[in-house]
Amino acid sequence: MTGLTVVDEATGADGAEVWSVYDPVFGDQPDEATWREAVWERHTAREGFRLARAYADGRAVGFAYGYTGRSGQWWTDRVRQTLPPEVAAAWLDGHFEVVSVGVLAEARGRGTGRALLRALLADLPHDRLLLMTTADADDPARRLYAAEGWEVVGPGTSDATVVMGRLTGA
Repeated sequence: MTGLTVVDEATGADGAEVWSVYDPVFGDQPDEATWREAVWERHTAREGFRLARAYADGRAVGFAYGYTGRSGQWWTDRVRQTLPPEVAAAWLDGHFEVVSVGVLAEARGRGTGRALLRALLADLPHDRLLLMTTADADDPARRLYAAEGWEVVGPGTSDATVVMGRLTGA
């Protein structure tokens, strides 16, 4: 990794750059236009949006983004249905939600994901951080989050996922 940037607003060019990493990493959207309309444009308009990107040789090789999670948003409302009520009350609404972290295969294993996560979360005003990840404790992403102080706070929206959280002391 040769560079890292963090922005609080996204442009159309930012979307294209994120897509260049998102598609090969996740491959869950039929095309960029669908992804932009269904995901990117809604997320970048949300309160507290933040984007971190990693570069190698002038090319984007990774990204991480998130925003302030609120009641009425799809993820927050779905997770509220899966978490025990006392956990949902303590963690949801006003949290920072890490939506996505993606690193191209050739940039993995070099600390890129960790650097992105740390850059994304640096100096946030939120006291609670949340994300959903695989239930597989041996998955590299899950191990990264655990190594960064994240703990499982409850089940995710499917049997294959868990919600992880971290308190910041903010």
